[in-house]
Amino acid sequence: MKVLKILLGLVALLAAVLVGGGYLLSGDFKVSREAVVAAPPDKVYALLADPREWKRWAVWNQRDPAMKIEYSGPASGSGARWSWQSASQGDGTMTFTVAEPGRQLVYELYFPDFKTTSRGTVMLSADDSGTKVTWTMQGNMGKNPLFRWFALNADSMVGKDFEESLAGLQRVAKEN
Repeated sequence: MKVLKILLGLVALLAAVLVGGGYLLSGDFKVSREAVVAAPPDKVYALLADPREWKRWAVWNQRDPAMKIEYSGPASGSGARWSWQSASQGDGTMTFTVAEPGRQLVYELYFPDFKTTSRGTVMLSADDSGTKVTWTMQGNMGKNPLFRWFALNADSMVGKDFEESLAGLQRVAKEN
């Protein structure tokens, strides 16, 4: 019985640290990665501005080929939108809000499971070797103290996905 009380006390202490510590953390996060893609900016932009192209190079689509995807709005550029449902990658909606051909794409990303919206920007600039692609996403995980732990580790977790996706973008750009 004494061991059970100790275990319950430790569990309660751990829960208090997770919840209490979560309230002390900022919910803000920012993830940024860059790569040089061996293709001109207009070719890279075409792969970014059309949501249907993302399934060819984005790591999340590669992880779940059975992902259910719906597209709406224009085929590409500002107003283009896609929503997905995935058992392994979660559910979400991405809406392109700003599209400047050959220069940048800005999007809003909504995850209903977390009830959070993030903003992403993909900047393109000509480089001697092709196109420098700088991909940044930032947002806030809200007031939930457990989600704030995610914000603390967002760079290491999502950053790997950005790196793999940028490598996929490089691969697809070479194929086209």
